[in-house]
Amino acid sequence: MSRGDMAKPLLGHGSTEGDPGVTPASGRTIGVLGSGDFARSLAIRLVCSGFKVVVGSRNPKRKASLFPSAAEVTFQAEAVKKTDIIFVAVFREHYSTLCDLADVLAGKILVDVSNNTEINHHKESNAEYLASLFPACTVVKGFNVVSAWTLQSGARDGNKQVLICSNNQEAKRTVAEIAQVMGFTPVDMGCMSSACEIENIPLRLLPAWKIPIFLALGLFLCFFTYNLIRQVIHPFIREQKNKLYKIPIEVVNTTLPCVSYVMLSLVYLPGVLAACSQLYYGTKYRRFPDWLDQWLQHRKQIGLLSFFCAALHAVYSLCLPMRRSHRYLLIETAVKQAVEKKMNIWVEEEVWRMEIYISVGIIALGLLSLLAITSLPSIANSLNWREFSFIQSSLGFIALVVSTLHTLTYGWSRAFDENQYKFYLPPTYTLTLLVPCTVIIAKVIFSLPCIRHRLLRIRRGWEKGRYVKFVLPSATGEYSSGETSSNV
Repeated sequence: MSRGDMAKPLLGHGSTEGDPGVTPASGRTIGVLGSGDFARSLAIRLVCSGFKVVVGSRNPKRKASLFPSAAEVTFQAEAVKKTDIIFVAVFREHYSTLCDLADVLAGKILVDVSNNTEINHHKESNAEYLASLFPACTVVKGFNVVSAWTLQSGARDGNKQVLICSNNQEAKRTVAEIAQVMGFTPVDMGCMSSACEIENIPLRLLPAWKIPIFLALGLFLCFFTYNLIRQVIHPFIREQKNKLYKIPIEVVNTTLPCVSYVMLSLVYLPGVLAACSQLYYGTKYRRFPDWLDQWLQHRKQIGLLSFFCAALHAVYSLCLPMRRSHRYLLIETAVKQAVEKKMNIWVEEEVWRMEIYISVGIIALGLLSLLAITSLPSIANSLNWREFSFIQSSLGFIALVVSTLHTLTYGWSRAFDENQYKFYLPPTYTLTLLVPCTVIIAKVIFSLPCIRHRLLRIRRGWEKGRYVKFVLPSATGEYSSGETSSNV
C-alpha cells in the first residue's frame, strides 16, 4: 500500500455529537507508541472512530507522512505527556527502550498489543513482562488477536472480538469502551494471568482442523493405494500393460469422490452414535466418551473437507477429456470399430446410466455447496436456529442420500461382474457404501414413530428409572403424595 493510501481514512464517520449510542470514550486523546504497520493501522482506525491520536516515534519527521493527517506524530516523551491511555505497539525486545519514560508513564494505562513468534516462547507473557518493567502503570492486554488488515478494512471484514485482560477492572472497562467505539466486541478474559493464553491464540495454526485434515489424508492414502493396485498394478502384472499415466489424473479422480463420500457420512455418524447412547442409557445427562465428544465438535470441518474433495472431483472429471491419453484411446476405439465395420454402437442402458449418474452428481455437489456456504459465520448469523438446523441436518441428510444414489448409478450392475474384482478385490465404490448406508438405515430407524418419540422425550429431560413425586386427591377429598417411576 502506498503512503498516500495509508494516510487516507478507510472508514468514514460522521459527527457523533448528540448520539446517545456512542460511549463517552469517543473524542478522548489516545496515544500510540510505535510506527510499524500495526501502529499505523491502529492510528487510522482510532482517527476514523472519532478519537484524537498522538503517535510517539523516535523519528517523527520521517514517519509523519505514513500516518493520517489528523494524527499528531511527535517524539515518544511528548506523546506520553498528552494522554493517559497509550497503546504500546512495539515488540517485546524493544520494551527496554521505553524505560527512560518510566517517570512520565507512571499512573497511565498501557495497552499491550504485542504477540510472540512461538507459542509459550517466554516463561511470562509479554503483558506481564511489560507490567514488571513499569510497576507504576496499569497494563491491559488487548487487540493482539486483531490484524492490521481488520483495523483498516473494518470489523465486518474480519474477527470482531477483542480479547481483554487486566488486574484492574476500571482499566479494562476503559479499553472495552474504546473497542466498542471502534466497532469491535470486547471480551473480558479475566485477570492478567490470561494474557499468555490470549497471546498464544494468533500463533495457533488451524487448531480445530488438525484431526479432520489427518482423517482426510488417511482416507485419501488408503483409497489411493487401493485404486493404484486395481488400476495400475493389476494390469501390469496380469496383462503386462504399463498404465502409470493414470496416476496423476484418473487414480486421483477415482480417490477424491471416495474420500468426499465417506467424509460426508462421518459428519452424521457421530449423531447416530450419540442417539444410540441416549436410547441405551435412557438419559441425555450422561457424558459421551471423549472420542465421540471430539468427533461431534469437528463435524463442521469434516463437512467442509468433504465439499472440498467433491469440488476437486468435479474439476478433475471435467478435465478427463482433455488428456492426451483419452484422445489416443478415443481414436483407437474409432479405428477398431471402423475395421470391424460396426455402425451402431449405441447402448441404451449405458446412456441412461451416465445421464442419471451425472445429473445426480450435480445435485449432490449443489447441496454440498449450500451446506458449505451456510457454515460460514457471516451466513450462519443471518439464519435463525430452525433455518440453520434444517439446512445442516435435513438437507445434509438429503445430500448424503443423493450422494448414495450417485454412487449406486456409477456402479449400476457392475458390482455383479466378476471381471471387476481384480486380485479378488471388490470395486472401490462398494467399500465406500458401507458407512453411508449404515447411517441412512439408522436415520430411517430413528424416524420410526415409536423410537423418534422416545428419543425426543429423552432430549427434553426424561430419564429412565427416575422417580418423580406426584399428588393425588384421596377418597375423602384430601391430597396425599406418593412416587412413581418415569418409566410408567
